[in-house]
Amino acid sequence: MAGAGVKTTCPYCGVGCGIIATPRGDGAVEIAGDPDHPANFGRLCSKGRALGETLSLEGRLLAPRINGAAAGWDAALDLVARRFSEAIRDHGPDSVAFYVSGQLLTEDYYLANKLMKGYIGAANIDTNSRLCMASSVAGHRRGFGSDTVPGCYEDLEQADLVVLTGSNLAWCHPVLFQRLMAARERRGTRIIVIDPRRTASAEQADLHLALRPDGDVALFTGLLRHLLMTGRADPAYAGHLSGLPDIDCSSLPDDAAVAARTGLSVAEVAQFFEEFGASEKVVTVYSQGVNQSVCGTDKVSAILNCHLVTGRIGRPGMGPFSVTGQPNAMGGREVGGLANMLAAHMEIEDGTARERVQRFWSSPVIATRPGLKAVDLFKAISDNKIKALWIMGTNPAVSLPGSDAVVRALRACPFVVVSDVVEETDTTRHAHVLLPAAAWGEKDGTVTNSERRISRQRAFLPLPGAARPDWAIIADVAQRMGFSGFDHAGPAAVFAEHAALSCFENNGLRDFDIGAHAAIDAAGYDNLAPFQWPQPAGAIEGTPRVFAAGGFFTPDRKARLPIPRPVVEKVKNSATYTLNTGRIRDQWHTMTRTGAVPRLMGQFGEPFCEIHPRDARNLGIAPASLVTVRRQEAAIVLRARITDSQRPGEVFVPMHWSDRFAARGRVNALVAEATDPVSGQPGFKATDGIIEAFSAEWHAFAVSVVRPCTEGLDYWALAPVAGGYGLECAGRAPIADWPGFARSLTAADAGAEWTAVFDRANGIVRMAAFAAGRLVAAVFVSREPVEVARTFLAGALGAEMPGAQRFRILAGRGGSDAPADGAILCACQSVGVHRINRAIAAGAATVDAVGAACGAGTGCGSCRSDIQRMITAQAVTVDSIDRVEPLAGHRRPIA
Repeated sequence: MAGAGVKTTCPYCGVGCGIIATPRGDGAVEIAGDPDHPANFGRLCSKGRALGETLSLEGRLLAPRINGAAAGWDAALDLVARRFSEAIRDHGPDSVAFYVSGQLLTEDYYLANKLMKGYIGAANIDTNSRLCMASSVAGHRRGFGSDTVPGCYEDLEQADLVVLTGSNLAWCHPVLFQRLMAARERRGTRIIVIDPRRTASAEQADLHLALRPDGDVALFTGLLRHLLMTGRADPAYAGHLSGLPDIDCSSLPDDAAVAARTGLSVAEVAQFFEEFGASEKVVTVYSQGVNQSVCGTDKVSAILNCHLVTGRIGRPGMGPFSVTGQPNAMGGREVGGLANMLAAHMEIEDGTARERVQRFWSSPVIATRPGLKAVDLFKAISDNKIKALWIMGTNPAVSLPGSDAVVRALRACPFVVVSDVVEETDTTRHAHVLLPAAAWGEKDGTVTNSERRISRQRAFLPLPGAARPDWAIIADVAQRMGFSGFDHAGPAAVFAEHAALSCFENNGLRDFDIGAHAAIDAAGYDNLAPFQWPQPAGAIEGTPRVFAAGGFFTPDRKARLPIPRPVVEKVKNSATYTLNTGRIRDQWHTMTRTGAVPRLMGQFGEPFCEIHPRDARNLGIAPASLVTVRRQEAAIVLRARITDSQRPGEVFVPMHWSDRFAARGRVNALVAEATDPVSGQPGFKATDGIIEAFSAEWHAFAVSVVRPCTEGLDYWALAPVAGGYGLECAGRAPIADWPGFARSLTAADAGAEWTAVFDRANGIVRMAAFAAGRLVAAVFVSREPVEVARTFLAGALGAEMPGAQRFRILAGRGGSDAPADGAILCACQSVGVHRINRAIAAGAATVDAVGAACGAGTGCGSCRSDIQRMITAQAVTVDSIDRVEPLAGHRRPIA
């Protein structure tokens, strides 16, 4: 029997989209955008639309495990409590640590922080949010005296100029980008994108500034000089600022100096400065390209300064705007989930704040100093200083820089606990105890999005197996350790305590205050509508914008204007390239959820390396060939994607692939462990590496109804397809027995009937296996990257194949009566590049016309710039082979 629709919140990026999830009678769940939610008004991106396809129990962790063996909850929790208590007794409270996640709900986060800082008495709790927004937190606290995002999403729609710096909003926050694009259609909003790469966002920009990595400080300090020198400072706002008269413009870089330090032309610099200066309503959106830097805090300060001196903050259509990468990065900040913060935005260094929190909690102790930040935390594990570690909802063996060292640390740690949804990740394999956590759709709580909007996540599925909510697991361990204060009846009670602490002895002295909800009961919590903080006691509504009239949270209530020094460009070895890492449109973090959805793997089915054509020629790298990227002892192997959207001398590699999906695709194994000295955030955007061609004796593509066997392959990348799996692989050594290799690779049933074509002189092998007349596996081998219609082959898996059709399988294409879709470009509607090309060839001359013809671009809209590029390039080759040269900039082997 079908259930009623449940209003909840998307578990992906920090936009915080509202979702209506409706369970159906057949066990499926229908996902739709919530038209009433003020973050998205019904819009969803490709990942959000595919959430119903991620709810399978396949691969779920459904029972506790101790040393790999199934166990009951009592045994597992008793062991966790005992080992943590023993470590504290024998080595002190700093010998234990929690590493948590922006995937946790605020209630989970709150209790984890309370347990560590208020009962264990140490601050060794940090979060994977350290990797994405710690520099923004540090910059906010440095300038505002508090970690406060001043504006709201409506400002993007009311601005005259929107500057996107270090933010590929079109791919990483697609719903916000579509709100921005709709505003441009209505009111002519101009868009400037500051990014070393020509991203999908840059394709839509009125001006793209392809600056050098870490050139942001020079650019925005130069902008500050321009604003002051041209009289753009706001005298009416100057009274809210401290230090404005002390700024020496002669110490700031002029246009020529900015150009020299950023790699931009003087004309580009001057145009940006003048557009910013002449536009009163300016919003500067920044994200990981700013934060993930060894000078990220300085970048944030440089941006804030420009808005502060012009008074362009806290009013409609203006302000600096940090957009977060995780659904509850903001909620984690609110409860003190970072090692250098207390709960409710109080400072751990403040003795009065510590005493206040301890008194509120009635806790036996309180942490007296900041704990270890993420990178330092895992170094301490390597140094045997951490004796017990609890990881909750994250995969540091893939996501942290220097991830090979992280793996070694996990192996060496005396006791590792992992709470997770997925049984097998690169991290769970190192756990002594595994605890099955509730997944999205099964747990209740709240999350806070990038505009300070708190929304409910509501359960619409029953808890499977022995899975439990994180807050309940944490509370049980705390009580087993002998601590009181963790007897909450449910998440509503935890939220009420969190809200009460936010207003406790506040009186307007702290930015975070949701005292209006301090007495909330279970019914009120169930019906809680999205609201923006602050919302103090007695307030009917939340607060969309702050700081329009000053009121900062420094001792004198004035904002600070620290002037960062532009980064001095390091001297780079001519043999090295600057490695930049980041997200792609349809994947999420380490792919434990999105990697199971075939259409989300359709755009890029294997890890890749974007490289400029000039660099590819110099290195002898052909389109779609394999490359090795190395730094020191670490090396990864990737598919080359040659594109002029990448700056010469620099390469881009996505962050998502793990050992579950590729042989050597964990790019963070290469990333240096250097961090920002203030925020502790790693610099994922600028690591020096060596690039070289990967020489292979043979390349192969295979499809199989069962998971292929990848053991012993020099290179492989696996992706789900509709009927099973698609596999790219390559090897350095010749294969003597291709039939035996094909059978072993595809794990085909021994009774399968094989049909084959061999051209040994040219190194071509094509084999297909049939069982009961249906295709169960096919293998295609070539000396070069294989040219076949991958979407056709994937779609044929499990289908009946009469004799004549079997030749099409060996040919690797469907024929003129079954044209292939090609690589998926529009994941929302599952439309491939070949179908889009056919629509263009048939006369569709605009993106909307293409959408009308085949549906592409009519979902979240994040592919619209790519469709426009195809139209502009008149890319109308419509044969059914997924060729190995780039097609409108989008070639990847698995289609």
